[in-house]
Amino acid sequence: MKILILTAATGGGHMRAAHALESYILNHSVGNQVVVLDALKCVGPLLNHTCCDGYRFLCKRAPKAFGTLYRATNKESNMRGMMFRINYQQSGKLAPTIESEHPDVILSTHPFATEMVSEMKERGYKVPLVCLMTDYGPHQAWIAPHVDGYVVSNEDMVPQMEKMGVPPEIVHPYGIPVTGKFFEKKDKAALRERIGLDPEKITVLFMAGSFGVTNIISIYEDLCALSLDFQVIVITGKNERLYHEFENAVQDSGKKTRLIYFTHEVENFMHASDLLITKPGGLTVSEALASDLPLAVFDAIPGQEEDNAAFLQNHHMAVKLDEHADVAQVIAEVLESPEKLQSMRRACEAFDKSKAAQNIFTLMQNLYDRCHPERTEK
Repeated sequence: MKILILTAATGGGHMRAAHALESYILNHSVGNQVVVLDALKCVGPLLNHTCCDGYRFLCKRAPKAFGTLYRATNKESNMRGMMFRINYQQSGKLAPTIESEHPDVILSTHPFATEMVSEMKERGYKVPLVCLMTDYGPHQAWIAPHVDGYVVSNEDMVPQMEKMGVPPEIVHPYGIPVTGKFFEKKDKAALRERIGLDPEKITVLFMAGSFGVTNIISIYEDLCALSLDFQVIVITGKNERLYHEFENAVQDSGKKTRLIYFTHEVENFMHASDLLITKPGGLTVSEALASDLPLAVFDAIPGQEEDNAAFLQNHHMAVKLDEHADVAQVIAEVLESPEKLQSMRRACEAFDKSKAAQNIFTLMQNLYDRCHPERTEK
């Protein structure tokens, strides 16, 4: 079976989910092929730059405008009309690339790609299409008429999708696939010792998010000003400016802090920590939950990140850091209460999506077999 995964670089989550699934299939099955393509790049630079750069600009410079757009387009009449106009033209540009790959099943981790393939199926293309949604709340942008199966992050989304007109029998709450290393159980004390921290001390992990933020500096400074006894790990990602700002803040903090610019071992830092302070991007949330790591979330982009934060809060896996509250005190109340922290960790453990990639692969196999009944006949 040849699987084509279509994704896009609007944020890092779509790509990370695509490659996590690719890694699982290649490592756990024999005789299957996987090709991952950036659908927007395949269509052309104009659409790619418009979508990716526009998304980044709105999220960083005009988040309220993004939220307004997100809510306005989450209405079936508005969304279907806009998506149809964009994708009716663009699907024709993507079709030759898809057809040249001769896939047996297509999985999309981006709404534009989902709609483009749906348009191809409208015109007679017969390959099964799976849509993998990479956040914790649904949006009309993901919904297209010729999707054979939706994979969603959690069970709450099944009735929500049904209200949007999607038959519940094709909605599968398998979870968002993440690299298997996040699910591995690690010795917390040994990990801390390995990275130069006190093996027995409460450890707080700060992550800046894919776009980088500056509010995280003030949260760090306010938290370090408290008399609590804890240590810190900070990962800034490839944000050089933020890294240098943190260098100055760390010198004045009075707290032992391990400052990381970029790492391929995020899972180890998550497993070494007791609480993650971050923006609630869909894949970062999924990786934290896989690591049984409670969260404190801030600066949620109006729209999907607010949905993610609400899901975490409703299921007692995170606290939300409201801009009008005493953020340091909210975090302190969690750190000072072993019972609350343990309760949050247990909620993360109970949200077990460790078989997400396996279940998604099985779904694709079943859809392929349904299209080729002769393969199952004895």
